[in-house]
Parts: sequence; C-alpha cells; structure tokens
Amino acid sequence: MKRRTLLATVGTLSTATLAGCSSGLSEDDYDIGMTANQFRPDSYTASVGETVVWGNPSSRGHSVSAYEEPLPDGAAYFASGGADSEATAREAFWDDSRGRLASGDRYEHTFEVAGEYPYFCVPHEDGGMVATLVVE
Repeated sequence: MKRRTLLATVGTLSTATLAGCSSGLSEDDYDIGMTANQFRPDSYTASVGETVVWGNPSSRGHSVSAYEEPLPDGAAYFASGGADSEATAREAFWDDSRGRLASGDRYEHTFEVAGEYPYFCVPHEDGGMVATLVVE
C-alpha cells in the first residue's frame, strides 16, 4: 500500500472512530461544564436574574443538586431532576436516575436571590465533585 493511501485510510478510520465520542456540546453551550469528577469552573459568579446553564460534555452521567442548608434566605432549591429538597434529589437519583444528565445534556436554573449556592453531583460527591455559585 502506498504511503498516501495508508495515511488517508488511517485518517478516515480515526475520524470515524472519534465521531461517536463527541457529546455535541461546545463550551459556548453552557456556563459550567462537567468532567469525570469535577465541575468546570468550580466557582462561578452570576448576576441576580441570570440563567446559569450546566452542560455535560463528558462521557459520565452527572447531576446538579444544591446543598439545601446553606441556601440564601428566600432562595429556591435547585436540582437537575426538579427535586424540591436535597433529600429528594438524592433519593430520586439513586432510585431511578432522575436528575441524571447524560453526555450532551444541559440543565439550567435562574437565580433570583443573591448569595452563595454550594452544589454537588450526587453520584460523584464522594469523589469531590462539588462547587459553588455566587450570585451578586
């Protein structure tokens, strides 16, 4: 096989193999991304009234769930499964994967109250997948 033919064949096979690996999300599609065990960035600042978008470009399933106790007074609880409490978010994820963001999925929430919002990924919390959102 000639060198050019070999290189063309290898290039085509590599492209075809990698085509199935993309989540379809670009960094322009979200404010906060997810890696295997981290939110990126792990600290984000938003304005009151801003809608923040999380996106999962990784190959692992994740969730976005607020820690309930330190939420600012008057702030709404948020979780990717639509749960209204931390306990419900945890239970729903483990019971039926409710709130799971598969590769390519997005979740968004609009923040109406200023303050700090610590949050976590239910299945990867023990691995350190926690972050903080600050609303000014």
